[in-house]
Amino acid sequence: MNIKKSILSCLLMLGFVSASAQEPEMKTEYVFNPHWYVQVQPLGAQYTLGELSFSDLISYNAQVALGYQFDKVFGARLAVNAFQSKGGSDFGNDGGEFSWKWKYVAPTIDLTANLSNLFCGYNPKRVFNLGMYIGVGANIAFDNDEAATAATNILARHAYNNENAPMTYLWDGTKPRFVGQGGLTADFRLSDKVSLGLEVSANTLSDRYNSKKARNADWYFNALAGVKINLGQTYTTRQVKGCEPRIVEKVVEKIVEKPVYIDKIVEVEKKPEPLRRDVFFTINSTRIDPTETQKIQDVVNYLNANPNAKVTITGYADKGTGNAQINERLGKNRAKVVTDRLVKKFKIDPARITTDSKGDTEQPFAENDKNRVSICIAE
Repeated sequence: MNIKKSILSCLLMLGFVSASAQEPEMKTEYVFNPHWYVQVQPLGAQYTLGELSFSDLISYNAQVALGYQFDKVFGARLAVNAFQSKGGSDFGNDGGEFSWKWKYVAPTIDLTANLSNLFCGYNPKRVFNLGMYIGVGANIAFDNDEAATAATNILARHAYNNENAPMTYLWDGTKPRFVGQGGLTADFRLSDKVSLGLEVSANTLSDRYNSKKARNADWYFNALAGVKINLGQTYTTRQVKGCEPRIVEKVVEKIVEKPVYIDKIVEVEKKPEPLRRDVFFTINSTRIDPTETQKIQDVVNYLNANPNAKVTITGYADKGTGNAQINERLGKNRAKVVTDRLVKKFKIDPARITTDSKGDTEQPFAENDKNRVSICIAE
């Protein structure tokens, strides 16, 4: 009989454990923001494909660009590369070498892709990003006087008819030509705004570029180094729940020999009621009015009294003022200023705060002016 009672007691205890679960942990998720950027690359070298030794065909060049990042992977930019190209002819030990240089400006429109985000996922805190681009544009060449001098010296030293002369494509004045290019980029992040960048590219254009008739396209290759500066906010963060834990249920067959009386009542902790506070703003403002500070204090008191509680802060803007772009920014900044007050002044853990913005896409109040608000819900 004692053995039966012991078994019965164990089964009843197991029956109270019908399920076990843990609240999923919160994690930070980065949300990409489209943004402009500028590139300044004052350190550059160009190698123009030709007959002379590699070092004899190296010249300085530089580049500036204005770009727009549409999403996590793809973007576009307007780049202007400029300075100098070189050409030459080598007639062997007895024939001599002839070289010349000319200047150019090459504006191009490039489509860009961030390969690190494409293959490894979006992470604005990544130190190194590899990218690629392809583009088309114009190479506007000028100041080709040295090529004309070289052509005269070659004809004076070597006998050529006009058809076979190596400088058949000699040009003067200013010559615009179509150019196509492709390249790779490597960016090293210094901060959310600034990164150092390296870039290499291959550029192809008309056979007439270097004044020599070769019956194939002319090429030059650029290597550039400089700085990239992001304009505006490139990303925001939000708190999201991790994976839901697996619930394990235990089913126990209840065996009863005699009526069992349980004289101890297990008290279940009562969950506190959620708290909502609406922090209102004046028109076109993101400053917290002194009359609204007590509402933020109420949220702080609730979070301090309930260590497991979290708060969601959603910013809004009224649809009767401004436009969608301005109101999106107002809603985002109104949520941010309340979040900053909780974190910086009251030392609330950022992991307990979820920040969101609806701009003017949602209007929580029927009265237009009340929609200039950050709604805080703690639970």
